[in-house]
Amino acid sequence: MHGSYEEVLADPDVEAVYIPLPNALHVDWSVRALEAGKHVLCEKPLSRHPEEVERAFDAAESAGRVLAEAFMWRHHPQAHRLVELLPRVGELRLVRASFSFPLGDPDDVRLSRQLEGGALMDVGCYCVSGSRLVAGEPLEVSATEVMGGDGVDARLAATLRFEDDVLGHFDCALDCANRDELEISGWDGTLLLRDPWHSREPVIEVHAADGSVEHVEVARENPYACELRDFAAAVAGEREPLLGRDDSLGQARAISALYESAATGRPVPVAA
Repeated sequence: MHGSYEEVLADPDVEAVYIPLPNALHVDWSVRALEAGKHVLCEKPLSRHPEEVERAFDAAESAGRVLAEAFMWRHHPQAHRLVELLPRVGELRLVRASFSFPLGDPDDVRLSRQLEGGALMDVGCYCVSGSRLVAGEPLEVSATEVMGGDGVDARLAATLRFEDDVLGHFDCALDCANRDELEISGWDGTLLLRDPWHSREPVIEVHAADGSVEHVEVARENPYACELRDFAAAVAGEREPLLGRDDSLGQARAISALYESAATGRPVPVAA
């Protein structure tokens, strides 16, 4: 039993660590763990600052260790099946996502500005991840926020523009009832996931242009177990982790631009 994080990192028998700390502490402790020779699975989002993401992955590369951002939903068979079904919508047109829940404790770290809380950082990042998975990296974003806690976004809605005039919309909140959906629409049809992020009820609805609906059931698995299997395989040197530097940078660049847009009230291009 260890009495401090420092003791954990000093233990030669500890090969890897999971970092579930508040958002503002993710990168510093990831870097400390990597420099101590540990592989790191860091809770999402790794950071809202692209330069900090670069710093963390540079540390992983220098140490010869694995660093992965813990978006568990991406590892579930439902996410893999979604990608396989994308051709069913034809030419992609729109992506819509949502994620919210009522957070009643005013002292929760997710409502702390100092610890980089907020709806976008806690649940909206899933919507960004889902939109990027199917549409690629956004070119420009616009966002509007409603403040809460001690100065964080309690609610945020955003529009994203992707290549080929694909549009995305998502909303997230820490002061609304439970909501979570992901919808992908194209010329030929729509894919609808009513439980995209938790994957407890992994069913993908395929809505065709003629009005017919097919329910594609997916194997039920624990998304955290799927994530850990991928991380363990990467640590063992069997393959690269599913989510590496490029994906984490894409997330951070989009989140950074969304916060800039919400603060300035204008569209913001996403840095490449």
